[in-house]
Amino acid sequence: MKANFSDHFSGVAGQYAGFRPRYPAALLDYLASLANPSSVVWDCAAGNGQASVDLGDRFAKVIATDASREQIAAARPHPRVEYRLAPAEHSGLEPGSVGLVTVAQAVHWFDQPRFHAEVNRVLQPGGLIAVWAYGIDEVDGKPVDDIAQEFYQNVVGPFWPPERRFVEAGYRTIPFPYPDLGVPSFSMEVQWTLRELVGYCGTWSATSRHIQATGIDPIPELHQKLATVWGNPETPRKVRWPLALRVGRKPLPH
Repeated sequence: MKANFSDHFSGVAGQYAGFRPRYPAALLDYLASLANPSSVVWDCAAGNGQASVDLGDRFAKVIATDASREQIAAARPHPRVEYRLAPAEHSGLEPGSVGLVTVAQAVHWFDQPRFHAEVNRVLQPGGLIAVWAYGIDEVDGKPVDDIAQEFYQNVVGPFWPPERRFVEAGYRTIPFPYPDLGVPSFSMEVQWTLRELVGYCGTWSATSRHIQATGIDPIPELHQKLATVWGNPETPRKVRWPLALRVGRKPLPH
């Protein structure tokens, strides 16, 4: 398959699987409360299956697609999850075959008109689409957080793709041509060691673009700076992200 999509993550597929945080169970439970558990779920741009496996625990069948062969190869198996290689804008799914479409941390990369046309094609009348993303991480301890924010804003900041603006705006400005459902607030929280936080920063698209543009990997310097203020590197610190969620429903025919 030709990689004509915004491929920022194939080169770090292994790290992505190991260092990206899991989505909160409360979010997945909320989606399961909105849709029929017998529904077929299309988890679009599933990556390594972070959301797919948790959706598989709650729904009868999940078809998880991603345009990256490397991400699909790194995906975690689940008896009710079927992984397929396919771009967001051309899923290969049957018309009206899906009760819920989910996109975790990815819809901002898509060709918006083509993707939403595909959603309209495959989603059943009355079916749901849920898209979510987490923003800038906040790390417990001001000296640590200051270094993390400096890295985000100034070290790799110039290398963020323009689509990142949708995430920073909490998905409020992203195209979303569906009647919006009011949704509760969610956040993500983990306890991470120094190695885990640094590994996560290494999976960022901006980090990859920094390396490609300059030939310099900024991660070792970040690790060194954080080590001076972290304390015992094996002692975990709380890392928190605000979670932006939008849920819409395809209208029933009149």
